[in-house]
Amino acid sequence: MGRTSFITTLCVALCATVTQAEVALNVGYLSVFEERPPTLSNLDPEPEDIGLAGALTGLSDNATTGKFLNHTYELTSTMLEDGDDPIAAAKEILSASPYLILDAPADVLLQIADLPEAASAIIFNTAAGETDLRDTACRANVLHALPSDAMRTDALAQFFFKRRWDDLVMITGTHPRDVRYTEAMRNSLAKFNLEIRAEKEWAFDADMRRAAAQEVPLFTQDFDDYDVLIIADEEQDFGRYILYNTWQARPVAGSEGLSALTWSPVIEQWGAAQLQSRFQKEHARDMTSQDYAAWAAMRTLGEAVTRTDSADVAVLRDYIMSNEFELAGFKGRPLTYRDWNGQLRQPIAIAHPRALVAQAPLEGFLHQTNELDTLGRDSPESNCEAFQ
Repeated sequence: MGRTSFITTLCVALCATVTQAEVALNVGYLSVFEERPPTLSNLDPEPEDIGLAGALTGLSDNATTGKFLNHTYELTSTMLEDGDDPIAAAKEILSASPYLILDAPADVLLQIADLPEAASAIIFNTAAGETDLRDTACRANVLHALPSDAMRTDALAQFFFKRRWDDLVMITGTHPRDVRYTEAMRNSLAKFNLEIRAEKEWAFDADMRRAAAQEVPLFTQDFDDYDVLIIADEEQDFGRYILYNTWQARPVAGSEGLSALTWSPVIEQWGAAQLQSRFQKEHARDMTSQDYAAWAAMRTLGEAVTRTDSADVAVLRDYIMSNEFELAGFKGRPLTYRDWNGQLRQPIAIAHPRALVAQAPLEGFLHQTNELDTLGRDSPESNCEAFQ
C-alpha cells in the first residue's frame, strides 16, 4: 500500500502478584502523501518520519507509565506514497482501531472524518493548520493536536502589540499555504487593533541564492521605514533570503526570523529539555512542531487511559473533553481541549533559530476563563456546531 507499513508494539509484562486486568490500546497512524511545491533551497529537507517519530516517542512515554498499571499500547503506522488511496488506508486502520493519528491535508482529513467507519472514532489532526477545520468545517470526531494558523499569528500579534511595533509591512508568497498564513495574519492584527501599512507579493523566479543581495534591497526600498517586516512564506521558499538584505535594517518576523512555533529545539524550560533529549536519542534529529503534535496526540490517549483505566472510545472521549483532563506538555501550563471545537489549548513559542524570545499568551492579555483562549478562535467567535 505504501512505502512502509509496520506495527510497533510496546508491551510490558507485570509481576505475577499484580491481579489488575490488562487494558490494551491499539492506535493507528496514517501519513498521507502531499505534493509540495519546489523551493529555491533544499537545505532543510523534511524528515521522512516527521510526525511518526513524535508518535513513537509518545508511545514510549505511555509505556513507561503503563508498565506499572498493566496498560499496554500498540501503534500501527501506514505511510502512503504518491498515488496510494488514503480513504482505503483509513478504512483499513479504522476497522482495527477507533483511534487514528492523522498526518493529512485538510481536504483528505475531512473525507476520512466523514467516513461511516469513523463515526465513533477519535481522529487527531497533527498536520493541518487551517482555521476553518476548527470553525465552520469542524467535525465532532476530530481533535486538533496541532495549533491553528490563527493561534500562531495571534501569538505574533500579541508580541507586536506588547513591543509597540505598530508600523507593519509584509511580503507574501503565492503558494496556498502562504496565502492562508497571510489571511490569518491580517485577521490577527485586526484582532489586536493593528494593521499592515504596506504589502508586496513575492513573485520572483530568479535564483535568490545568487541575486538576493541585489534584488531584495530594491524590492523593499519603497517600504520606507517601519517597525517590523512580516514574511508569509510557509513553504520556506524565499524568506531566508530576505533577512539581512532589506533596505532598512529592521526585524523580520512571521514564517522567517522571529516565528510563532508549536515546538522548537530552543525550548528548554519546564522540563522540555528532557523531552528534547529523549526524542534526539530515539530519532537522531530535533523534534519538529508536527512531531510534537503527534506526541501530544499519543500522550493524550495515554493520559486518558491512565486516569480512566479504560480503552473504551466513549469513556476516553468523555474524559479528554472534560474539565478533569490535563496534559503535561512541557510548556509551563497544563494543556486541555476546547469543548467548542476540539482544539488543544497550548502556549505558542515566539522564537528565532537560536533562542526562545517569549511565550504567548503574553502577560497582560487576559481572558475571563483561560488566558490560552486569547490565541485562536474563542468560543463567542466560533461557528463550530459539531461540538454543541
